[in-house]
Amino acid sequence: MDGQTGERGRRRAKGGAGGAGARRAARQNPKLVQMPAITRALPEYEVLDEAGLDLIERNAETILEEIGIGFKDYPRALDLWEKAGAQVDREHERVRFPKGMLREILKTTPKEYTQHARNPERSVHIGGKTTVFAPVYGPPFVSDLDGGRRYATIEDFNNFVKLTYMSPYLHHSGGTICEPCDIAVNKRHLDMIYAHLRYSDKPFMGSVTAPERAEDSINMAKIVFGDDFVENNTVMTSLINCNSPMTLDGTMLGALDVYAQHNQACIVSPFILAGAMSPTTVTATLTQVLCEVLAGSAFAQLVRPGAPVIFGTFAANISMQSGAPTFGTPEPALVLYGAAQLARRYNMPFRSGGALCGSKSVDAQAAYETNATIIPAVMAGVNFMLHAAGWLEGGLVASYEKFILDCDQLGMMHSFAKGIDLSENAQGLDAIREVGPGGHFLGCAHTQANFQSAFYQSTTTDNVSFEQWEAEGKQDSAQRANAIWKRQLDEYVAPPLDEDKDEALKAYMDRRKASEADAFS
Repeated sequence: MDGQTGERGRRRAKGGAGGAGARRAARQNPKLVQMPAITRALPEYEVLDEAGLDLIERNAETILEEIGIGFKDYPRALDLWEKAGAQVDREHERVRFPKGMLREILKTTPKEYTQHARNPERSVHIGGKTTVFAPVYGPPFVSDLDGGRRYATIEDFNNFVKLTYMSPYLHHSGGTICEPCDIAVNKRHLDMIYAHLRYSDKPFMGSVTAPERAEDSINMAKIVFGDDFVENNTVMTSLINCNSPMTLDGTMLGALDVYAQHNQACIVSPFILAGAMSPTTVTATLTQVLCEVLAGSAFAQLVRPGAPVIFGTFAANISMQSGAPTFGTPEPALVLYGAAQLARRYNMPFRSGGALCGSKSVDAQAAYETNATIIPAVMAGVNFMLHAAGWLEGGLVASYEKFILDCDQLGMMHSFAKGIDLSENAQGLDAIREVGPGGHFLGCAHTQANFQSAFYQSTTTDNVSFEQWEAEGKQDSAQRANAIWKRQLDEYVAPPLDEDKDEALKAYMDRRKASEADAFS
């Protein structure tokens, strides 16, 4: 870490939890304003009729029966499938399923569930007409206008947890918002779980990079929530990616197994770049998505019937010229819409992303591609939107500035998803009678009564005159966002956490870290 970056970190720490800045912020802002998860008043937009859905389901059933799904490097999965009556090829670690078998097993999957936060006011409902926003997940790099693109550190991770906590429009703390590359691979999950539990009181995601790391996530959650509460309620929703095409590997199966045993939710989500990890067509990609989700979700039900599972999909396509992933193109939006319909067909909550883009900077490409993924996700009826803020460079980078700009877009989605208000006040007949032909509405009673809440007020856009914009430094969106995230970190105050629980979390981390040598691969 260079001296400039370290100094910024020290300055932010001084103004954050602890120090005069934090105490002053706590007095001035005793409670954060937080928007509840969206309850959509808009109807879901659907691209497939019943015949199209039937076709995709029939083709998926054929693939599941004739070709099957790989369950690699996890013998327990093969044992459970054999006991359930599937055809198990142990030599090739492949399982084939009689038609209708997975649909029957999935009848125990909850259609909706609650993920409890340590602050009950922050608990979220997953499913139905609800949409929950969670930040970017997984980038090894971060970027900001001051320090540029660099490997992420635990300071960056903690900063993003704090920024997520400060955002009124993010309902969920997320998981691996960025990879803290300054901590050993086999131990960084402990610091990440601790950050979610200490620096936020929103719901969060557990580690999935090894079964024992999922166990650590469970154990740390039990320190805060209590053993019985965790076993009987859902306090984590974690991401299980299929190794497309049509394979679940031992790492993901082990984590899925652990979470299902303890009644914790998992998003079973194929990670597909069409043209490389699925066929090039929307219909074939949807068919493959359905196969992978059904197999992974049904496995969770074999482990523990009733364990919450989300029907997930992450679909983009590759450039046929370069092989690079592309985002914001029409075909993945159609996959998203179709997958949402399939999730509803199987009575499962639905996950998709997000604020996706392939741009290397916070520019027009980033804005266009982001809107081309956020809006279809909302219109399709997504219940859990991962990567809703901060994603840059195809997911390789968590951007501080884009995080702020994306959160502003999420605020707009809160207003948009309410649909059209048809109340007496919204009809405005009194205003039209008062003003009459040829007048204006600026001073009428209805405008005066509604002006504060009439329209969404962006926190990042600039609508002043050219002369004022020029006089104030000619700042673009990224520059304005840069000032906002710094101010938010200066104003951050950690939510209260019982001291004994905090000490118990630290002691658990110390024991686990001391139990094995550092590994950086």
